[in-house]
Amino acid sequence: MSSPPDALAIRDAEDPRSRRDARHDRYFRWLLMACALLVLASLLGAAGATLWGGRQAFGTFGWGFLTSTAWDPSNDVYGALVPVYGTIATSLIALIIAVPISFGIALYLSEVAPPWLRTPVSSAIELLAGIPSIIYGMWGLFIFAPFFSEHIKPFLTSYLGDSPDDGKVSWVASHVPFIGKLFASSYPFGASVLTAGIVLAIMIIPFISSVMREVFQTVPTRLKESAYALGSSTWEVSWDIVLPYTRSAVIGGIFLGLGRALGETMAVTFVLGNAMELSPSLLDPGASIASTIANQFSEAVGLQKSTLMALAFLLFVVTFIVLLIARLMLRQLKKREGI
Repeated sequence: MSSPPDALAIRDAEDPRSRRDARHDRYFRWLLMACALLVLASLLGAAGATLWGGRQAFGTFGWGFLTSTAWDPSNDVYGALVPVYGTIATSLIALIIAVPISFGIALYLSEVAPPWLRTPVSSAIELLAGIPSIIYGMWGLFIFAPFFSEHIKPFLTSYLGDSPDDGKVSWVASHVPFIGKLFASSYPFGASVLTAGIVLAIMIIPFISSVMREVFQTVPTRLKESAYALGSSTWEVSWDIVLPYTRSAVIGGIFLGLGRALGETMAVTFVLGNAMELSPSLLDPGASIASTIANQFSEAVGLQKSTLMALAFLLFVVTFIVLLIARLMLRQLKKREGI
């Protein structure tokens, strides 16, 4: 039996529209793929450009470039260990300080704070996240570094360092020599690795706490109410319900803050001291990859310019390693959770 005339007419009218829709879907898919590939191409292009620009430094110094502490522009002798160490040390200090504070802020705003207080505090955190880094650097240079030098640094060297000004060795330094070396310094000013780490911590706290607060709010209310109904305290609900439910997203937020700390330039340049010397003390000045490039690139020529490009490539490598570790941690967590 043949189809009714009305059905044939409808089918003939729908076929061109279906073909048009399929063609538009194909174009849209190609457009989205192009956007994704553009990001990948930009990343590979930047990494390739820095690697190509630093080929002279890598060819001249070889693998010793990564382990050398030398930095002598007059003799064209350079090493990457000091800025790489400064970058990693300041970022780890920032992370150690920022993660607990961010967790407390997010937990307070999502579980404890009254409704009338959540909005203004959340807005203040977002405002802090939008402040340019140079403002943090100026605040650190003119306000925090002098305060640190006058009040915090003498306390640390006296009670934790193994070479205080009065010649006495603290009890902590005598029992834990490594701690004594970390807080021993004769540098009279406030710019130091620890100062830079604290300023970086203040910078990344808004980012990490905002991410944590948002993911904490995704926890189903029924789970928390059930825990409260069974007699759990706020801490038990937060630690046993909220944190396990949002563990993957929390780790992602932490590594997002770490990524910003690794690549920060202006704030670190102001408060790090920019001394190309490797010191075990956190109270001595140092240098980071970003601050070294910012300070010297405008005047660099020849091998020195190639060295700075090589440092930029190393920053890519360090950031890639950090992101890779984050991905591996998230994958392990998903395996444990059975996802």
